[in-house]
Amino acid sequence: MLQNTRVIQPQAHHLYPPPQTPHPREIHGIPNCPSVLKQYCKFSRRELTIFTNSSLLLLLSSQTLEQHHLTKAQAQEEIPKSSPSCNNEVPTKRAFLDISIDGEPIGRVIIGLYGDKAPFGASRFSDLVSGKTGISYRRKEFIKIMPNYVQHGGVRSYGVDAELAKRTGKGLGNDELVDEWVRVNEECPGTKNLAGTVSIIVRDPSKPPPKVKLVARNGKLEIDQEEFGVDPNGTEFVITTKDSPELDASALVVGRVLQGMDVVQRIGNVKTVQENTSSPYFRVAKLIGDKRAVVAERGFNRPYSKVIVTNCGLLE
Repeated sequence: MLQNTRVIQPQAHHLYPPPQTPHPREIHGIPNCPSVLKQYCKFSRRELTIFTNSSLLLLLSSQTLEQHHLTKAQAQEEIPKSSPSCNNEVPTKRAFLDISIDGEPIGRVIIGLYGDKAPFGASRFSDLVSGKTGISYRRKEFIKIMPNYVQHGGVRSYGVDAELAKRTGKGLGNDELVDEWVRVNEECPGTKNLAGTVSIIVRDPSKPPPKVKLVARNGKLEIDQEEFGVDPNGTEFVITTKDSPELDASALVVGRVLQGMDVVQRIGNVKTVQENTSSPYFRVAKLIGDKRAVVAERGFNRPYSKVIVTNCGLLE
C-alpha cells in the first residue's frame, strides 16, 4: 500500500532571505557616529576655530600664489624683446666701480651711461659715483644677489647721507626718475633690462596702493590718502647678469656694462641666504600681513660675504 506522499513546497523566506536594512547609524560601516565623535573628536571650540581658520588661510594663500605665478608666466611669454633702436644707445659718460669681497679686491666694472636716453637717471648715477653731491657709493654694500641680477643698497635716506645731500641742495627724491621711467616705457616697449644693463630702482611694485580715508580739518571732512611702505630713494641700482623682464616694472635703465662682466659674475656666485617663500607658514604670515614675514623676506638672498664698492668715480 502506497504511503501518502507529501509534497514539500519550498518557502521563499528560507531560500531568499529578505534584505536587511542597515541601521541608520551604521550605514557604510560607520557605527554609531555620535559615540565615535565623543570618543575621538574631543576638540574645544577654540581648537576647532583655529583649525578652520588655518585651513582657510592655507587654501587662500595657495590659490593666490598659483594665480600670481600663472599671471607672471603669461606676462613673460607675452612681453616681446625691445626694438634694436632702444638697445643700441651710445654712452655719453663712463663710470667705474672697484669691487671687493670680504676685503679681497676682485676687479673693476666700467659702466657706460645713457645721457641722451635717460638724462636724469644718468645724472643721478654719475653724481653718486663721483661724490659730487657729498655722498657716493664708496664703502656701500651689495645687499641682494638674485639669479638674474645683483642689487646694490645705495645710500641711506637718513643720517649723515641725508644731511650731506640737503647741504648740497641735492635731495634723494625719485619723482623725476619715475617720470623718466614712464617716458622710457612708452617709447621702448618690451624687455629693457637685458643682460649687462645697469638700472636705478625707482619704485616698489609690491607696495600696496594708498588707502583713501576721511579726516577732519578745520571743522570739515576731507578725503586724504594714507601711504603704506616707503618708496625707494632713487640711489639703489642693479646690474643684470641675464635678461630680467621682471625688473622693467621697477627699474630705470641708465647704462650698460662695458668692461668687467666677469667681476659681476663673481658677485653673482657669492653664497646667499636661502629663500623660504615655499613654506606654508610663511605664505599664511605674508597673506595676513605679519611683520615677522616682512622682516624675514628682507633677509632672503642677502650675501653671507661683504661685497663692497671700495672706490668709484668717472672716467675721462
